[in-house]
Amino acid sequence: MTALHVEEAGSEGPLLLCLHGIGSSSAAFAPQLAGLSATARVVAWDAPGCGRSPDPPGPVDLDGYADAAAGLIRGRGGRAHLLGVSWGGVIALRLASRHPGLVDSLLVADSSPGSGRDATAAAGMRARAAELAELGPRLFAERRGPRLVSPRAPQALVRRVVDAMAAAVRLPGYAYAAESMATANLCPELPKIAAPALVLCGDQDRITGIEASQTLAGGLRKTAYVIVKDAGHLANQEQPERFNAWVHSHLRITAHLPE
Repeated sequence: MTALHVEEAGSEGPLLLCLHGIGSSSAAFAPQLAGLSATARVVAWDAPGCGRSPDPPGPVDLDGYADAAAGLIRGRGGRAHLLGVSWGGVIALRLASRHPGLVDSLLVADSSPGSGRDATAAAGMRARAAELAELGPRLFAERRGPRLVSPRAPQALVRRVVDAMAAAVRLPGYAYAAESMATANLCPELPKIAAPALVLCGDQDRITGIEASQTLAGGLRKTAYVIVKDAGHLANQEQPERFNAWVHSHLRITAHLPE
């Protein structure tokens, strides 16, 4: 696959690979690139067909996204801690299942086992591509973006989320990502994932919701579960200080960082 666009910060410590949600990009991890670079080597990708990464030559399934992320890890030393938000969490979990030797630990935020568990959810996921084609990136982002944060989120954050989505989404990449979610059901493979995991969820997540995160936490073998107060689906952006504190705590334990 053609080289992907990444944003990087930090030169010391463990590798933390950040994987964004559908309709997003590395811009989603600006608070982590800024706030965790003293703790880790933070790398945030634009997934194939998203943001500033090139379009793939053809459809990419969930395994293909996981393999692309695995390539970034191999190119930077061979092991990483994975921070996945929403769809990025699904990719991270598949990567941990498919390439266990590359994954030191998992941080899975506001995610789910995939939309393939439910026919209605899968159909809704697939319908997003037609919505994008009809509305175009800007109107699509203005319709979807505000729901990604809590009702009381600052308007400046809402604007940043909408602007970042409008700049990141396009076809066919968005359709490939949506299809990878529509066909995903990670429930059978969760118990086989050996990497220690921290599952986080905003208490006001209106997209995947608390129940989906609880399903992940209950299915994984080595896991802790955290509710992030006063945050919607993008907890890492809406409550970055609280979120980053949990990431640092997790890395301190799993990567044996100093106090």
